[in-house]
Amino acid sequence: MSFSGEFIKNTSVVGDSIWLTALVAIIPILYFFWALAIKKMKGYIAGLTTLLLTMVLAVIFFKMPVMMAVMTASQGALYGLIPIGWIIITSVFLYKITVKTGQFKIIRSSIVSITEDRRLQAILIAFSFGAFLEGAAGFGAPVAISAALLIGLGFKPLYAAGLCLIANTAPVAFGAIGIPITSFGNFNFADASVTDISAMVGRQLPFLSVFVPVYIILVMVGFKKTKEVLPAILVSGVAFAATQFLTSNFLGPELPDILSALVSIVCLTIFLKFWKPKSIYRFKDEEAQEENREKHSTGAVIKAWSPFIALTVMVTLWGIPAIKEALNGVSKAAEGTVLHFINGIGKALSWISDVPFVSGDLFNPDGKAVIFQYKIQFLGAAGTAILIAAIITKFIVKISWADFVKTFGETLKEIAFPLVTIMAVVAFSSVANNAAMMGALGAALATTGAAFKFFSPVLGWLGVFVTGSDTSANLLFGPLQHATAVKVGMDPVLALAANSSGGVTGKMISPQSIAVACAAVGLAGKESDLIRFTLKHSFILLFIICCITFLQATIFQFMIP
Repeated sequence: MSFSGEFIKNTSVVGDSIWLTALVAIIPILYFFWALAIKKMKGYIAGLTTLLLTMVLAVIFFKMPVMMAVMTASQGALYGLIPIGWIIITSVFLYKITVKTGQFKIIRSSIVSITEDRRLQAILIAFSFGAFLEGAAGFGAPVAISAALLIGLGFKPLYAAGLCLIANTAPVAFGAIGIPITSFGNFNFADASVTDISAMVGRQLPFLSVFVPVYIILVMVGFKKTKEVLPAILVSGVAFAATQFLTSNFLGPELPDILSALVSIVCLTIFLKFWKPKSIYRFKDEEAQEENREKHSTGAVIKAWSPFIALTVMVTLWGIPAIKEALNGVSKAAEGTVLHFINGIGKALSWISDVPFVSGDLFNPDGKAVIFQYKIQFLGAAGTAILIAAIITKFIVKISWADFVKTFGETLKEIAFPLVTIMAVVAFSSVANNAAMMGALGAALATTGAAFKFFSPVLGWLGVFVTGSDTSANLLFGPLQHATAVKVGMDPVLALAANSSGGVTGKMISPQSIAVACAAVGLAGKESDLIRFTLKHSFILLFIICCITFLQATIFQFMIP
């Protein structure tokens, strides 16, 4: 049994109408919004029911074989567990170690020594440090670690998660050592090189990078209190944006996030040595409290920060393609050895690599069979880098093995349901993609003609909403963006960049991101509250990217490489 649903094919299977097909394809997305934002279902229930609905629609309307739908979902669920869920487990575990050993009190004090103002702490942690983690690791690590740090500083869990999700907008396109941009290289477009796309994204996102720090403080405290710290916010945002522009245009897509984040942190820290806001902002329930002004030695501060120093070093190393590839090779070999040893029937278990009923039976638009595999590669996963950082931390902070293991068990217990949510939404994404449901939505949007110059980023937004990944959105809609741009007279480099830039605004409402954020801050079952918090901000930032893209396509064409 073969099936040609991959990517763009089968886009008009309902009544031979591309718009009717798109209407059916969007039902799971609308249902998920309704389940969370209106019905206020728990995340794992909304995720599982959305997955079931997607599978039913894929089978009935998109003619996807039942077993293919089931096995595609199983592959997505496994990917939701490893590497995504693995990152969340280890990130939360590392944070809990710092709390249990008392190191986080010193971390808190060291941050307060830079600034006691909660607004500026949000900029340092959610925006700058989060961007650094995005550049080094990607996936859920930036939001998980940053939100946990903010909670430790006194932020409410919902606001900590929401602010980190919004702040994570600026760096996503260059996340994980530039993978979202370099993924365009898979298509070998003659008129759109990875270098040009990187430069073009670097001529779009810096505008957002200046605006986002201002915006998150507006969301946090309103206009009047934002004005009080505007100089510091602009120092952070402009330093980040300028570095992002320079690195993306002259160095490539690999380092913009890491270098921009570091420059932003250094510039803001130096600026705060010479400038202070007129009033220190704290939350209402802590107005009468005095901050802990206990002085700590440099050695104590370094020791307290050592878990996150170790994390930074490890995820950076793990992000280097050559190292990741080598580790994945070792992991794959070890995985096969273990499976053969445990089961003794390696031949019968060969399906553990190739997904049955899917791999080789699903065809891309070029008519080539697509190979789908289960991948359990622990060594190369970013979560393993974080686990090693936790083991290193165990010896530095001298926590006993008993408490170490107990803390890991507590972590697993806390995020069990969020893990189910993550697995369900990634499985839903896999089914929707492979059944061509997302391709149908994209193809319908591409029929907007000249208006596509405005709506081009919406494809990226849609792709990231469904897949939770800017990389996946670029791989999903890259060919469609290119073909449509050529058809409507839009520069393909701009269209492909717009896909990636638009995608970053969908990250904060992606079911996967919502589940990750809730897992990290202890809001399991409260996913509906978080998506209501971020939804309007996603649309606002998407509109800004659409406007930037339209202006660059019509008036400011000189900005295109």
